[in-house]
This record gives sequence, C-alpha cells and structure tokens, in this order.
Amino acid sequence: MVKRLAIIMYIHRKIEDSVLTAIKHVPVVALIGPRQSGKSTLAKNILSKLGSNIYLDLELPSDLRKLEDPEWFLTTQKGKLICLDEIQRKPELFPVIRSLVDAWGTNTSFLILGSASRDLLRQSSETLAGRINYKTLTPFLWSEVMNHNSIEKYFTAGGFPRSFLAADGNISFEWRENFIATFLERDLLQWKGFTPATMQRLWQMLAHVNGQTVDYTKLSNSLDVSSVTVKTYIDLLESTFMVNVIPSYISNLGKRMVKSPKVYLADSGITATLLGLKSFEELSGHPSFGSLWEQIVLSNLKGTFPSASFCFYRTSQGSELDFVMKLQNHTFAIECKASFSPTLSKGNYFAMEDIAPDHTFIASPINKGWPMQPKLDVVSLPELESKIKELIS
Repeated sequence: MVKRLAIIMYIHRKIEDSVLTAIKHVPVVALIGPRQSGKSTLAKNILSKLGSNIYLDLELPSDLRKLEDPEWFLTTQKGKLICLDEIQRKPELFPVIRSLVDAWGTNTSFLILGSASRDLLRQSSETLAGRINYKTLTPFLWSEVMNHNSIEKYFTAGGFPRSFLAADGNISFEWRENFIATFLERDLLQWKGFTPATMQRLWQMLAHVNGQTVDYTKLSNSLDVSSVTVKTYIDLLESTFMVNVIPSYISNLGKRMVKSPKVYLADSGITATLLGLKSFEELSGHPSFGSLWEQIVLSNLKGTFPSASFCFYRTSQGSELDFVMKLQNHTFAIECKASFSPTLSKGNYFAMEDIAPDHTFIASPINKGWPMQPKLDVVSLPELESKIKELIS
C-alpha cells in the first residue's frame, strides 16, 4: 500500500499581514525561504484575498513556455498582481521586472517567491533596489502550531508543514528523508561548484556537531577537501536556509573571546533525520538534545523578529551565553535549557556581568515560566516572544 501524507490544512502564518502590507506599498515583494516551508500555500492564500492576479510556477514547463517572451507576456498582465514562484530558476527575469515596474509606476505589481536568500539573489535582483521588499518565511513557528500538536512532536518532526502535519511519525520521517535527497540531488544542481555526496557527508557531520563552534580544518580533513571548500559549502547551506551561522560576540572588554562561529541546522526535524532518530524518546536520550532546543529557540526568534541580530558569547575563561540578541537598541541575553527546572552556571552569570543586557531569559520547554531575579526570567517559548515584544514596545 502506498503511504499518503495527511491532507495539509491551512495554518495562518504570522508573516501574512506583513506581506499583505508590503504588497500594497511597493511594486515588488519577494517572499523567500526554504523549499517546502509553505511559500506557495501562503502566496495563494494572499492572492485569494486580493483582486485580479496570476500565478506562475517556474518549475512547470507549461508556465515557463508562457515566459519565452517575458516582456510581451508580462505586459499583457498589467493591472494584475503577478506571482512568480521559484524565481531563482529564471534570474534573467529581474531586469524585465525592473523595466516593467518603472514603466507602470504602480505598487502591487509582482509577488516573487524564491528558495534562495537575499544575498544569493542579490546579483540578479540588485537592479530592483528601491523597488523591492524582502520577507522571509520560515518553517512553522511553534506559536503558529502549538494548538495543533505537542512540543515533543515539534522537536521530532520540525516545522516543515508536510513533516509536522503528517499522519504519523513514520510518514513524517520518510518525507524528511525524501526532502534531504531531493535537496541534494535536484535543488542544489542550479548552484555550481559542489558535489552532492560531499554535501551530504558535510550536512550529516554538521548534524552531529549542531550548535558547536565550527572547526573548518577538522571538517575538511574528514571530507578530504580544503577548508575553503567546506566554508563555501556551509555558505551555500546558509544561503538556501538549511543552516544558521551565528558569529561570536564582538567585545572591547579585553576578554579572550572564542572567535569561530557556531553552526546550527535550521530545522530540528531535519537534524533528527540526519542523525537517524525517529522518535522523541530517541531524541531525548541523545547527546544532541540540548542543542536541538537551542536550535528551536533560535529559529523561532529569527522567524518572529526578522530584523534582530544574533551572536553568542564565550570566553576562554568559561563565560558563556547561548545567544545575545540585539533588537531596536535593546540587548537581550538568552540561555537555552532543555529542562523543566533550569539553572544557570557561574559562566552564565559572568557573561551577564560582561554584557550587561537589558534583560536575560532562560528559555525552557515548559508551559509557564517564573521570575528568577530582577531582569532574569525563566520562560516558555511563547512567553519569550511576548516578553521581548513588551520590552521593545
């Protein structure tokens, strides 16, 4: 019997209102994010709320044929919101889009979707400077799906919609295996200079050192490639939203800082699959469990506060904090503890003294947090997001 995924329900995405507002105020809105994160579903839901529109999927030969003469075809669609999905597959459209939006002189002209980051698209899209607004859609945030399943499911399946909403754990795991294979064997073929087999080995190695400072030399020796190649591969994974590279805190305090960046895979479900872990019971007993929680906290904060910057703090003397978040002239220290009764180490307190953050949070997978000290709270993930919003408002 062929296994089938559960019918994918529509779950409201937090970014939707922001995308709608941008569409009304600029000629071009780019909705970017990893493949299968729900960009097309969100775009179609947005289109259904607006006026005349057209949707083209650039992975479909029939839609590509319509764009054999793109200037002529797109001109015939003037007055509609034109949605172009997987724009990175046809970067030569960017100059045409620029010419058309300049000629039309109106907003609400194009909604383009892409599975490549702003940096990776920059060479093609730089002609749209001043005409485009970028929005990044992540896999499901916990606050978007917390009423649909347990935090244990979110740990194991991650946030990709078809993984999280699959009928059971086996189907979810199988989907993630297929996603990884497709990403390596097809999706990355559009980017030059990599070998799928080497990329897969690197991805698996990164899963085993998830959340640790990256040692390019050690990875290059294990892969039998240069450290420059390893960095290039990691840059590509970051540009396609598969990993997050977190730099070290820049300090003028005279401390000896750890300088190598930390690398997190961008989704706990993908990490679990690369580690061969199928259930929460297997995950919870694995050495990577703590780093998986850090990964979940980071990806949710980045998705909720896209304008924030993140780094980590660690000195050679043992002072450390998982994340230092800077947002709107505020500095927040965030320590992640995958425990129902979290405590801080001496190194955490030393780091807090060094940084002097506006507020420190201990993020834990609990239902309800509590104040520990002035400007120091133990919080659940939803509480972390709400308290940060209160402090910056």
